[in-house]
Amino acid sequence: MINLSEPFIKRPVATTICVMAIVLFGWIAFKSLPISELPNVDFPTIVVSAKLSGADPENMASTVATPLEKQLSSISGIDSMSSVSTDGSTRITIQFDLSRNIDAAAQDVQTAISEASSGLPKEMTDQPTFWKINPADSPILYLAFSGEHVKMTELDDYAENYVAERLSMVNGVSEVDVYGPQQYAVRIYVNPTALALRGIGLDVLSKAIQEVNTNQPSGTMQMSSRYHVLKTDGQLYNAAEFNNAIITYQNNAPVRLKDVATAIDSIQNDKAATWYNGKRAIVLAISRQPDANTVQVVQDIRAQLPTLLKQLPGGAKLFVTYDRSEFIKASIDDMEYTLLFAALLVGIVMYLFLNSFPSMIITLLALPVSVLGTFAVMYLASYSLDNLSLMGLVLAVGFVIDDAVVVLENIVRHLEEGIPRELATLLGSSEISFTILSMTISLIAVFIPLLFMGGMIGRLFHEFAVVVATVIFLSGVVALTLTPMLCSRFLPTHATHLETKHRFLDFFDHCRVRYEIALRWVVDRPKFVFIPALITLLLTLGLFVWIPKGFIPSEDTGLIRGATQAPEGIPYPDFVQRQEKAATIIQSNPNVEGVVSSVGQGAGGVANTTTGRFTIRLKPAAQRSLDADQVIAQLRRQLSQIPGLKVYLQNPPMISIGAVASPSNYQYVLQGMNWTDLINASEKLQNELQKNKNILDLNSDLQLNNPEIDIHLLRDQVAAVGLTPDGIENFLYLAYGASEISEIMTADSQYQVIIEVDPKYQASLSDLNSLYIPSPNGGSVPLLSVARVSEHAGPLVVSHYGLLPSVTLSFDIPSSVSLSQVTNEINAVAAKTLPSDISGSFIGTAQSFQDTMKTLPLLLLVSILVIYMVLAILYEDFIHPLTILTALPFALFGGLVVLPLFQQQLNLYSFIGLIVLIGLVKKNGIMMVDFAIEAQRNDKLSPKEAIIQACMTRFRPILMTTVAAIAAAIPIAIGLGAGGASRRSLGIAMIGGLLFSQLFTLFVTPLFYLVMEKVSNKVRGQKH
Repeated sequence: MINLSEPFIKRPVATTICVMAIVLFGWIAFKSLPISELPNVDFPTIVVSAKLSGADPENMASTVATPLEKQLSSISGIDSMSSVSTDGSTRITIQFDLSRNIDAAAQDVQTAISEASSGLPKEMTDQPTFWKINPADSPILYLAFSGEHVKMTELDDYAENYVAERLSMVNGVSEVDVYGPQQYAVRIYVNPTALALRGIGLDVLSKAIQEVNTNQPSGTMQMSSRYHVLKTDGQLYNAAEFNNAIITYQNNAPVRLKDVATAIDSIQNDKAATWYNGKRAIVLAISRQPDANTVQVVQDIRAQLPTLLKQLPGGAKLFVTYDRSEFIKASIDDMEYTLLFAALLVGIVMYLFLNSFPSMIITLLALPVSVLGTFAVMYLASYSLDNLSLMGLVLAVGFVIDDAVVVLENIVRHLEEGIPRELATLLGSSEISFTILSMTISLIAVFIPLLFMGGMIGRLFHEFAVVVATVIFLSGVVALTLTPMLCSRFLPTHATHLETKHRFLDFFDHCRVRYEIALRWVVDRPKFVFIPALITLLLTLGLFVWIPKGFIPSEDTGLIRGATQAPEGIPYPDFVQRQEKAATIIQSNPNVEGVVSSVGQGAGGVANTTTGRFTIRLKPAAQRSLDADQVIAQLRRQLSQIPGLKVYLQNPPMISIGAVASPSNYQYVLQGMNWTDLINASEKLQNELQKNKNILDLNSDLQLNNPEIDIHLLRDQVAAVGLTPDGIENFLYLAYGASEISEIMTADSQYQVIIEVDPKYQASLSDLNSLYIPSPNGGSVPLLSVARVSEHAGPLVVSHYGLLPSVTLSFDIPSSVSLSQVTNEINAVAAKTLPSDISGSFIGTAQSFQDTMKTLPLLLLVSILVIYMVLAILYEDFIHPLTILTALPFALFGGLVVLPLFQQQLNLYSFIGLIVLIGLVKKNGIMMVDFAIEAQRNDKLSPKEAIIQACMTRFRPILMTTVAAIAAAIPIAIGLGAGGASRRSLGIAMIGGLLFSQLFTLFVTPLFYLVMEKVSNKVRGQKH
């Protein structure tokens, strides 16, 4: 038999140098790896935004969203497309297939927008814009600028034009978004009566303003000596200058703007504002580039702040409202401590079983060498040091040293027989080489299916699978090289080993004797094992169906996001009052450190005048009594008492999935061709779901009570006075559309000049009587002489999903309830409630959960099949790979049954734990079967005696590897540290599976070996 370890045993210097090189390069790579919360995953998503001031949601949906969607739908590789149209704004979100290149998709989007532009309303002065987003990313740093004695426009200028520009140049920063912008603007409030008395039309006034406010080049003048640049002061800079501007002459007297209107110094959007801890503020949200080190980026930004603070306007202050790197650093640090803690526990296990410090040290050396070598591979693969990759390494602690343990234990066994150290090393490593090869290759094979797992979750766990497979491979290499070399030099002699024998070994020897007695009894009475084994298999299948299922566990990152919904048509001051009341309640909570409150805007920009948002920063975990989910439950009860304001709070998920924005974590979308039927169906379904206590914060984006004024044109009268419907609509748009008619250009920015009818002439429906439209036939025509007006309610938001009208219901669930239970309940209610022409389906996270729950059982089966194929190839046998796999049902049963006992669900993490279990427990089978086959072949033992001898010989390494794996999983199961609670289910599943499988497989695998030997003999007999 070829001894793979012999060259390394006989060349200790070369082996040592190679290992030192791995350690050195691994340490350098570790220091160079970027730090982030999750792997760098690029989800190809593009957002298209279009604006048309003054347009109602239905008009935006029909004239802007629909033409754009029709062109965009022709792009290949679209996974989903949704749009939301509100007053004056349309937002289309396109999510592409993961295989689609985002840059190529962006080019296609640009082409589609250009082709659709001819069909868009001519009033759109700006073309639709688009940008790429990554749902997996969220801002890493929030900065709030506030000052009681500083003008908000001045503070905005500083934040947007100075700070944001400087920070956007920091290495690793991708963009800086502004929340609560207060850009300066001149608003011109028109007096319609004064205009009518002078016979001046709004279009004439608008054109006159454009002509008196100009900033055009005037050329150069060539004089005798040199050229001179001509500079004309045609630019107006503030409201006072606009008020004094002459717009026309009547009766040889100037008519100034202030004679027919009032210009005021204002802001672009006067129906949106942001507060930080009750004080007006401008908030900057800073995002990082996909491959940037989050911690380093934040450090570089903070290094810039002292310089930036010197330029702050007088009395203003800067607050860091949320720093994502704090949680990431805490989480990474805790994972590193967990790694060291797991290594310490494993070291204690090694010492107890091997009875010497040199043996313990030799075994543990496999851990740093394998882990540091993995860091080098991660660096070459452009991976990051994140929670998933570190979680893989923590898991690996339990089985990285398995190979080294098996090698060392086999060598120690020969030392205990009195064989000299070097000869014992050569003999022991030779016997175990193929076993190590089988264990390593088959364990790597467990993670191969993860590499081919589809969807966003598959892409997310791709790095995890590569990291774990790499550390397993390196551990096998170390076990066949470094471990035997060190054993040949440093293991204590047999005499020394006996002198230091401690009581645990006496206890172990006693257990070994008892185990042999029990094993021989069981081997002669197989029915006492096979019947419980069959029952366990059936119970395991039942548990997979029955056990509560979740998706990605929530983490307490110290951040809570909130959305508010006010009644449609609510006056802006009333909305602000209710929002401030909610902010006060939140801020008074003893677990809350800071609150950013906004009205009239959603994440990333203006939404509409009835929506608001909260960004709530919690105190550090050590300073509060409740976790994020408990704080949400507490605040939910308090905020429900505010009349006329709905507040939706959520603990942000680890990763956002889906293209539809909503105030809650999960969405169910209804689609239909008939808008009326869709409205009726959605309202009926919502009413039914509200009865379900497992559904929290149920919300619909269908809002039909937005006050509208219907202007019905009397076409005959319109034509008789020389007007046209097009002219009337243009006139109304200038009057009430808050149109941007000009710009103020400065050295560092540009500001809007906005025109609309004075708000005091917009107080009631009767104010339309003051509106006169200039007629080409001469004179002015009262609007109400050519139109009839009426009031009614209409939609505040019009949504499309997949080109069809849609209504999205969003919801959350209690932390004690499984997502699988709620989705099943919603499907059952929808099947009874929805008519045949209305379709309903989960989207976003809920859809991904359903898809994943269908994929994961198949993934488990594929993992088992791959292991069987690898073992069959290695052993050149169809039968005994099945023997090795007999422990799997017991491991899966143990892993599943303990989850509900500890209030855990079968989620992504616990499922990963089950996959790891498959790899761990089959190692025990390999050690038994491999030795038994060799005993039959070389020592000519009967199958019964061969398997009994194999079990007794391998009893110690089997227990050592199992106890080591349990010890490594204990820190994860405890769930200490930042983000530790979300990983508890993984550790609990592993410990439960290992304990249960260990109790049974020590007896089941030998029995199956004997059965399979009989089957194999019959097959051989039939062949001969």
